[in-house]
Amino acid sequence: MKTLLILRHAKSSWDNPELSDFDRPLNKRGKRDAPRMGKYLREQGLIPDRILTSAAKRARKTATKVAKACSYTGKIKRLERFYLAPPGVYLEKLQALSNKYQRVMVVGHNPTMEQLVRHLTGQIERMPTAALAHIELSIQNWEELDLYTRGTLANLWTPKTLFTD
Repeated sequence: MKTLLILRHAKSSWDNPELSDFDRPLNKRGKRDAPRMGKYLREQGLIPDRILTSAAKRARKTATKVAKACSYTGKIKRLERFYLAPPGVYLEKLQALSNKYQRVMVVGHNPTMEQLVRHLTGQIERMPTAALAHIELSIQNWEELDLYTRGTLANLWTPKTLFTD
């Protein structure tokens, strides 16, 4: 059994119209929500063994803040290919992982995060910024994962549903 955590990046800033989409930073809400989601992961006992993130600034910053708040001690792998990638690119990278990793988190962008949840669970879920899907996969090895793998959506959390302010 493997666990996949799918995290959409936290809210980004549109304050500087001169920045490319790739270089947009987190806004105030994003800087608040990312560590909250990390703390929640720690409280749920869902600290990842490995984190893979899009190389876009808002995704990298989200991954870093979540990792710190959940007490993740590994390295965060930044992947240029995750930026604006289809679900197949995520699956390809997951398939190549060592089987020593039981619980992996991917951090990326919509619509791909929603598509990945749909492909792996058959469920259509909305993934607003900083939303986190917890999927249980009935596979023993990451190389078994593909677009036809059916997992169970154990939970989907958003900052709005978890936190009142």
